[in-house]
Amino acid sequence: MRHRSVADLMTPTAVSVQPGTPFKEIARLLDEYGITAVPVVDAENRPVGVVSEADLLRRHTAKEGPSTAEAMMSSPVFVARPSWTAVEAARLMERHRVKRLPVVDAEGRLIGVLSRSDLLQLFLRRDRAIQEEILEDVVTRILGLSPASLHIDVAEGRVTLTGTLPRKGVGPIFVRLCEDVDGVVEVVDRLVYGEQGAADPSPGSAAQENA
Repeated sequence: MRHRSVADLMTPTAVSVQPGTPFKEIARLLDEYGITAVPVVDAENRPVGVVSEADLLRRHTAKEGPSTAEAMMSSPVFVARPSWTAVEAARLMERHRVKRLPVVDAEGRLIGVLSRSDLLQLFLRRDRAIQEEILEDVVTRILGLSPASLHIDVAEGRVTLTGTLPRKGVGPIFVRLCEDVDGVVEVVDRLVYGEQGAADPSPGSAAQENA
């Protein structure tokens, strides 16, 4: 099961500014490229901060102090690596309450930007692609089960599991693996187990049947 990485989801960046870039130039870039923030990089293209629309508005309202990127930027900057999973990047965003992460290579140089909207692409996966991954990777390859005994229904990212599993212990594992598939919003467990109804009836129940 392959999770899509930061490299798969990020926007390769062609837009960045230097610490000395002035207010109006930053505003022009945000408008021209339809973006809400821009990384600030040093002479070696390593991120040192981020300037957002909110930073520009704060500076405009205050009307005091320098109006360069260095003066307005948010710093320190939190960065992601291209090999990270989307989950790792999302956790970093949540932990530091940021909306975007510059993505850097092994030398720390800027190669892209990952935003919350990029992460939302995970939940736009086609239902058929989600269903195929569950059947091929989770059911067959990981759990070694027969797809013939199971039905996987996917609608708008909501996965409903029906059918029969050989034993109860497999159920929670199956559900958890399905939840980990990219694009899954919710998993509904309607599974039954081969051991259900297989036990010998109790003496009491047998007596009641013969009464």
